Amino acid sequence: MVLTMKQLTKIQLNDVQITSDFWNRYRNLIAKDSVPFQWDMINDKGKMDVTNADAAGGAADHSGAIENLKIAAGRAKGHHFGYPFQDTDVYKWLETVAYVLKYNPDQKMKEEADWTVDLIADAQDPDGYLSTYFQIDAPKRKFKRLQQSHELYSMGHYIEAGVAYYESTGNQKALDIAEKMASCINNHFGPEDGKIHGYDGHPEIELALAKLYETTQNETYLKLAEYFVTQRGQDLNFFNAQNEADGIDNDFFPELRTIGDRYYFADKPITEQKDAHGHAVRVLYFCTGLAHVARVSHNKPLLDAANRLWNDIVKKQMYITGNVGQTATGEAFTYDYDLPNDTDYGETCASVSMTFFTKQMLVNDFEGKFGDVIEKEIFNGALSGIALDGKHYFYANPLEADPLASKLNPGKKHIALRRSSWFACACCPANITRLIASLDQYLYEVKDDVILSHQFIANDAKFNNGLEIKQTGNFPWDGNIHYSISNPNKNSFKFGIRIPAWSLDKYSVEMNGKPVESSLQKGILYLNIDDETAEISVKLNMEARLVRASTRVSSDTMKVAVQRGAIVYAAEGVDNEEPLWLYVLDQKPTFKYDYRANLLSGVGVLTTDDVYRLELDSEDDALYSFDQPKGANKSHLTLIPYYAWANRDEKQMTVWFKQNGF
Repeated sequence: MVLTMKQLTKIQLNDVQITSDFWNRYRNLIAKDSVPFQWDMINDKGKMDVTNADAAGGAADHSGAIENLKIAAGRAKGHHFGYPFQDTDVYKWLETVAYVLKYNPDQKMKEEADWTVDLIADAQDPDGYLSTYFQIDAPKRKFKRLQQSHELYSMGHYIEAGVAYYESTGNQKALDIAEKMASCINNHFGPEDGKIHGYDGHPEIELALAKLYETTQNETYLKLAEYFVTQRGQDLNFFNAQNEADGIDNDFFPELRTIGDRYYFADKPITEQKDAHGHAVRVLYFCTGLAHVARVSHNKPLLDAANRLWNDIVKKQMYITGNVGQTATGEAFTYDYDLPNDTDYGETCASVSMTFFTKQMLVNDFEGKFGDVIEKEIFNGALSGIALDGKHYFYANPLEADPLASKLNPGKKHIALRRSSWFACACCPANITRLIASLDQYLYEVKDDVILSHQFIANDAKFNNGLEIKQTGNFPWDGNIHYSISNPNKNSFKFGIRIPAWSLDKYSVEMNGKPVESSLQKGILYLNIDDETAEISVKLNMEARLVRASTRVSSDTMKVAVQRGAIVYAAEGVDNEEPLWLYVLDQKPTFKYDYRANLLSGVGVLTTDDVYRLELDSEDDALYSFDQPKGANKSHLTLIPYYAWANRDEKQMTVWFKQNGF
């Protein structure tokens, strides 16, 4: 068989420009408001508006992040301020800028970013090491207390930023810093004699090195990433031995010394891990690197582990909104089916990192379920982490909230009813902004002769072979999606479209005006394209649906949530009479959908009259009685998208509702 040139040409995605009204509002907000605001914060020019220090990773009067780098670079004098990982606030800001500059060129922003890269280069030690706390105040303790030091975590975040900034702007210095860091780490860690046979208490370096490898194709970085992935959990005495050698009580975080290896997801080798446990973000950053390394190294045992952990999280430990990490104690996973709503931690960083993990799974295997979870995160769990003004952020994202409970119940003090501008531990703000700014990387995946469109976010995409795909629509408010494909060279390829799990029971697809009759493969509809043009229309089910949790989830038994398309809905006391726990939905309620352009920057609202409201007992009534409830009255319920809650008054909120009977 003789292959033609067009068959030999490997399809590559060159450029994606998001045109979605919904997402461009956010992306423009990131460019115009969030990035300048965060720049002021890390430069100690902004005011920290912390509404609840317990819900915000603590409070501080300034950041000190840039100042620390100046001190390490010899441009200023003083001591380190903040956490040992304070540098990462700068790095994630820089990574956000890298993505923003691709869709919103801004000379002032670029000059600030270039200046920051120069500062980071000056702060870096000659051998490539960079962690300002240790350079300034503890140079003799470098790599001596990895359980708590966050050194590799911090350098990993820079490597991510350096790669992104290099790829966006061509700044070679940004990449050189990253490679110099990786060389330093490689000189200190590995299986060879004389090196440290261990890993950081907070995974991150694994995913960063995998990214650096894909940019440079330097096998050293992949080998080092694989070492960190496979070494974790091999020596259960590693952290203890380091702590004793460094001085047993010489802690950065005393509570983290005795919490146990399970918290660090280091209680056994990765190929033996069965479930997600411990600090949620640590687990998910690790799993992102795990899945990436497994894919590029074709390591089946590692890929099996990644699939096992992903399935455990999604099937047994994920909230309907995509939030993960159930408890404020250690910001951690707890156990399967433990999903309390009113104490849920659901850290913004955890939703962001779950998106990272899932993308790596999708790149390896085109399955609709992976696209479903990315969609769930970006439209719900992760998006809740940023206010509609782009300058206030949630650390914790509960599914039920009450101002009185947050104020007076110590077990719920981490639940805030309003987002804060900045935190002492400011990991979340730039994490959510870097995700939104890089959203163009989450729309398509390409493998051989297959192009998969897995998110319904309007865009214009260009490929290396002259192929262009234009997706239009008003998702998430409208389920009518249209693709216009221009294929001037008549390249033959398969075009895959994910059919969301919430629409599998009702959808239709037409190509060039004719209905498409084709069975799905792992939740994806594939179409053969070989003509110069193709017009594809997809119609999804946008009815409001009731969602029930497994009866293994005690918190949600006999309750329902409401979802329309990709959006999970919630009730707020702003729109409904409190207390919200008195509302009881009918068995088969109908909902009216109404898009309100002037509410919450434009949202689709659901209302129903198929709801009762229980009568509230008076304070004079007995706390407990043998009487039947007083009764219930027909009522009205208004629901808004979960991501938009807490942008008005501080009122109650709930996602789950009681339902009347069976």
